Parts: sequence; C-alpha cells; structure tokens
Amino acid sequence: MRTEYDFSKGKRGALIPAKGKTRITIYIDDSILNEFRARAERTGTGYQTMMNEALKAFLEKNEKPVTAAVLRQIIREELPGVSRPTRRSTGRTKAARR
Repeated sequence: MRTEYDFSKGKRGALIPAKGKTRITIYIDDSILNEFRARAERTGTGYQTMMNEALKAFLEKNEKPVTAAVLRQIIREELPGVSRPTRRSTGRTKAARR
C-alpha cells in the first residue's frame, strides 16, 4: 500500500456509466409494489423490469395529447348526470326561424 494516493483526477459516480437508464428514488403504494413483485415472481422476471414495461405501454397508448373535445367526452362518459350541451341560440326568435 502506498502512503499517499492522488485523487486529483478522480470523478464522483459509477466507474462505468449505465447507458439508457437512470437510478431514481420513487414512492410507490405498497399494494402496487406487492402486486408487481407477485406477478414478477410468477413469471420469473424482475419487478422493476415489469414496472418499466408497464410505464412504456401506458406512454405508447396515451401518446396523443388530451384535447378539449376528448376531455368533454370523458367527462360525459364518467359523470352520469352530464349530458350534451344544448345548441347556442342564434339570437333569432322562434317566429323568425320559421
């Protein structure tokens, strides 16, 4: 062993950087995590890989932005008391329309 080591050119972090993936800290509901772990154990894959694939599938499925028309349609479907809006008045009276 040397009595002194030169760390002046040293860099912090992993020695071999991983390409394409980033380590993060994330909070997941216990029930969700337990379900992914159980499914991963049944299929013989890693639960993190399975979660990554689920997120990819969600993003591919929902890559189109939600427009106002789509949002209105979703609200109509989800809220039972909401119906189609009536047409706006043209400003003419019923007698004038005839």
